[in-house]
Amino acid sequence: MNKDIVIGLDSSTQTAKAIAWNASGEAIAEGRAAIGLSMPQSGWVEQDVEEWWGTCCSALNEVTAKVGADRIAGLAISNQRETVSFINSQGRAVRPGIVWLDERSKKEVAELPGEFEGNRLHAITGKPADLTPVIYRLEWMRRNAPEVLEATAKILDVHGFLTGRLTGTQVASWTSADPFGVFDIAAKAWSQEILDHLRLRPNQFADLAKPGARIGEITSSASSQTGLLAGTPVFAGGGDGQCAGLGVNGARPGVVFLNLGTALITGAWSREPRISHNWRTMTSPTGEGYFLEGCLRAGAFLLNWFVDTFAGGRANPGVFASLEAEAEKLPIGSEGVLVCPYLSGCMDPHWDPSARASFSGLAPGHGLGHLYRAILEALTLESARAIAAMREAGLKPQKIIAVGGGGNSRLWTQMYADATGLPLAVSRSLEASSLGAAMAAAVGLGWYSNFDAAASAMSAEEPEILPNTALRGEWDELSRRQAAAYRPTF
Repeated sequence: MNKDIVIGLDSSTQTAKAIAWNASGEAIAEGRAAIGLSMPQSGWVEQDVEEWWGTCCSALNEVTAKVGADRIAGLAISNQRETVSFINSQGRAVRPGIVWLDERSKKEVAELPGEFEGNRLHAITGKPADLTPVIYRLEWMRRNAPEVLEATAKILDVHGFLTGRLTGTQVASWTSADPFGVFDIAAKAWSQEILDHLRLRPNQFADLAKPGARIGEITSSASSQTGLLAGTPVFAGGGDGQCAGLGVNGARPGVVFLNLGTALITGAWSREPRISHNWRTMTSPTGEGYFLEGCLRAGAFLLNWFVDTFAGGRANPGVFASLEAEAEKLPIGSEGVLVCPYLSGCMDPHWDPSARASFSGLAPGHGLGHLYRAILEALTLESARAIAAMREAGLKPQKIIAVGGGGNSRLWTQMYADATGLPLAVSRSLEASSLGAAMAAAVGLGWYSNFDAAASAMSAEEPEILPNTALRGEWDELSRRQAAAYRPTF
């Protein structure tokens, strides 16, 4: 039978999704399995590492049963970033994996960068000091649980762990290793300088591979557990954020990738590794150039929290439509209501993990529609300021491509177009991370000569939403006032 499909295995924070894609970027079938989270202490977020493998097997078995394993030409992995496991010499976890949402390392975030000369840590990794990179949890472990590191043979991201189980070789893509914060983004290698400081060795981490590189094949043991044929090639994919940017054809000059998901990500491709506190500098999902990534930890999460806490909850299927209808009646500025959206702390531009959300300017005439609209405005303007900073740094954004559940909101997407002055198109694929991984497999197989060709052939978008340029002045004034809603906690 013709091997005409590839699998994009997306092991995200709460779900493993194995989706079969053809060469035109059409989703043929999928398998899914839920991944649990545990919170053993306040601020700690962990996962059972074996559940990563179990859900991977379940999702792969489901999709292979639907399409037939003999049609699958290859697969690549998209993984939740900045989540880490500690594996012993027998291949078993020493302790639960620590998820990117974890907040135990606040002290290390405050102290560790100062142990390097000047801005050295940021310059090597492209990452400002923040709770999200794994480096701070490694330092926490060194200080508080050194016995864990002593028992650990391999410190692995989800990509490295799953490739080890699938192929027998633990390999991290550049883009899955990069978010750890111990990766030299210029050299595309684990940073010996940083590892020496942490008293760790490169061989304690996964081997590294460029996105799209062939890294192994399905072993007979993995075949029996996943339903895939032994010998099926596995290619380097990468972190889910970068894969999503690739999946919407956003890893190219002139395009801003906007993920309107649980976290809100604003990304743009750059040839050079530009360093700034206005974004995180990530390696590109194509392996060429870099991805400048603004990130707000609470994007749609803030909206969902508001609805669940104050507006009756998401169990009401019409709740968002009702709130949007109210919000659409209101002028720019929500009649004086301002929101600081940092419900889960602030990444760019302030890098303040203790920052919190607030509503201000409330008056007796304000209702739920005002608060809902003010949240949308605040989230929009956070991204708009990140885009403006990228423009000031020399990038030339020409359009926005959006993905995520928020892309279904005509009100919100129009806000983005109006506030940035850029046309916006919504991606037709809601599973951009899986599609980006599938593109990596397609390039590795030689279906396409490069990532640009693969992304052009396998992605599609809805018609553009054009900005109302007459409103730009109002949005700029609102941005000035909304940005002032933040109050530092240090």
